[in-house]
Amino acid sequence: MSTIGRFLQAKEPLFDHALHQLELRTHQKGVDVKLGAEIAQKAARTAKQLGLSADATGPELYDALIKQVGLHDAHLAKAIGGADPSDLREMIPLIVKAAEAAPLPKDGWFLTEAKARDMLRRNPPMAIMDRLGYHLVSALLEHEDIYELFLALRFVEDADWLNGFDRQYLDLTPEDFEPRRIRVVPFAVEKWGDVAEHFIAKKRHNITHSKEMGAIAIMPMKETHMTGITLKVMPLLFHYFNEIRLYSSFFKLMQAKKNFGAIVSDTLIADPAHVKITDNAHIHWRVIQRYFGKLKNENHPEIFEPHVQPEDLHWRRAEDILYEIDPELDFWRGLDYVAVLKGESHDTVTFNLMDLSLGYSNAIAYPDRYLYHFREALWNEVFARYLGEKVLEEQLLGKLDNAIIKPESLTREVK
Repeated sequence: MSTIGRFLQAKEPLFDHALHQLELRTHQKGVDVKLGAEIAQKAARTAKQLGLSADATGPELYDALIKQVGLHDAHLAKAIGGADPSDLREMIPLIVKAAEAAPLPKDGWFLTEAKARDMLRRNPPMAIMDRLGYHLVSALLEHEDIYELFLALRFVEDADWLNGFDRQYLDLTPEDFEPRRIRVVPFAVEKWGDVAEHFIAKKRHNITHSKEMGAIAIMPMKETHMTGITLKVMPLLFHYFNEIRLYSSFFKLMQAKKNFGAIVSDTLIADPAHVKITDNAHIHWRVIQRYFGKLKNENHPEIFEPHVQPEDLHWRRAEDILYEIDPELDFWRGLDYVAVLKGESHDTVTFNLMDLSLGYSNAIAYPDRYLYHFREALWNEVFARYLGEKVLEEQLLGKLDNAIIKPESLTREVK
């Protein structure tokens, strides 16, 4: 199995077959080999910067990377005005302020506040009302923030209520959406207590979002101090800004469809927003968006206007924003899809900043190290590089849908 296949824990021969089909359809040869060589080069260079030899063990490399994250977390916390990098009450407001001022797009196309209120009026969230001390839904909607309520639904209401509430999404129309700015909503622990305790224990972080409302939640934690909070929370905020805009772009693209409500419902619940580019490989909408984010030419075909504007197709990696806020973190640039295999068991040790930041903050030992964000980044990088020929720009933009792109439509570019 190839190094990239090992990194991704891919199944053979399906992985090789998928890459072969991509080569046939895109006329890109040896992309995986070139990418593998680039990853090895970047990994060796970074290990040398850390003062490690080429034969350093997996635990030695992981320990050096975690220590580097600790140094950069303290540096970033200071750069945004923090005195104590571990003080949650001090750092969370500073992190939110820095994220909201960061140079990345924050506009999107979201459910109107009026429609959101109407949905709750039709299906009163009784558990939330009981928790907050309301007897009438009208009083709840009058005094509480609608974004905070929508973000809290998945934590407070039970499965039966949520299933009934979710059926309302089937009836949504494009008129129920409007353009506005993404919001960041910090939840006060005094008000919400341990409402997200199970989520935080499972995810090992306290950030979540509502795609339809265009809102990001910083869920409450009982702790007053936490190691590595700045590099744990800030990249995730940037990640969710990108994630929310990604789905906003998709919903805007789908607004001319007769089954718009069903598409929104299916996408929010099951996340099937993909296109088929080979007989055996589906590419998620996020990968298509990342591909267009790499293009230098911003003049996309008119077919998208007025539903999706060019700025909606810009993918900004969360880490890139950190480098602008604190140039010291440039150390991590281009490492999100980089890793090495160590030892006889071919342990994967990643250089992905988000995985390492979560590992540092959560004091994760080497055997339990995180690899999720690395593998997602590597999958995206593989597909984005195969989609590098200019011929795909017009064909993907012209044919992109919630259905399929037929493999036979991907023809060679005429010189």
